[in-house]
Amino acid sequence: MSENKPVRRRRRADADRSRTAILAAAIVLLDEQPDASLERIAEAAHVTRQTVYAHFSSRDVLLNAALDELTAETLEAIDALDLDQGPALGNVLRLIDLAWRTFERHPLLLHLPHAGTHNPPQLGSRDERHDPVADRLERLIRRGQRAGEITRDLPAHWLVTTLIALGHAAGESVAAARLTTRTANKTLNTTITRLLQPS
Repeated sequence: MSENKPVRRRRRADADRSRTAILAAAIVLLDEQPDASLERIAEAAHVTRQTVYAHFSSRDVLLNAALDELTAETLEAIDALDLDQGPALGNVLRLIDLAWRTFERHPLLLHLPHAGTHNPPQLGSRDERHDPVADRLERLIRRGQRAGEITRDLPAHWLVTTLIALGHAAGESVAAARLTTRTANKTLNTTITRLLQPS
């Protein structure tokens, strides 16, 4: 006899709640302890280790899910900035400030720049999580170039690639304790302003 729909819906709802609880616990715990084990995450989520594995087949899978969750939250916050209104260069800096506020709330993003893999990144590889942010940055930069607010000496796609690389460099400096988050943010803003302003 097949399982009735109310039971299936209840089990699905229970599973969704477990997954949400695991992700939330993972983000909080990994922000504090980047090397936290799945056992520790299960304990923080008040579920069994087997329940964690039922939703996430490995620690890397869970890390990627946590980063996807943070990426979605960041994109929602970026879109709330309404970047199509106001000076383009100022909006680029607003976007960068928002990104750094996210880093301050979630050090996981700084401590795990290549989360989801035990192998170093290969030359030419990219994280597809950057794509939605890169698309928004490129649209913003092209608008600024048309208005004469942003240099036209360099292609928009190259400027976007450079901004993302600068962001990683700043993040790595914070993770290595060479710069504080505040100093890195200020330094990044100064560098980006000088890079984007018309000569």
